[in-house]
Amino acid sequence: MLNQIVLVGRLTRDITVNKSDKGKVATLSLAIPRSFKNSEGDYDTDFIDCVLFDVIAENTSEYCKKGDIVGVKGRVQSRVVEKDDKKEYYTDIIAEKVTFLSSKKEN
Repeated sequence: MLNQIVLVGRLTRDITVNKSDKGKVATLSLAIPRSFKNSEGDYDTDFIDCVLFDVIAENTSEYCKKGDIVGVKGRVQSRVVEKDDKKEYYTDIIAEKVTFLSSKKEN
């Protein structure tokens, strides 16, 4: 069986590392344009959040900023949270490796 995802996109914001009971945690958001046009003739963009932990979170926040292109290799993880006697289901992308591909050129 295989649970692996590879994403390449542009960072939509700067990354901030927070401390939690699980260590250092950061979330990055990738803008990934689709490879086909919609009915209006435009390319839609998907915005996908990824969760980073510890050293990966620290390095990515230090070396990458909004607009940079990065590659993320990771896994899909689902979880259930009970809130007010209701179950809420979440799907997360957990980054296992982040590759810095290019920086947005400043004018």
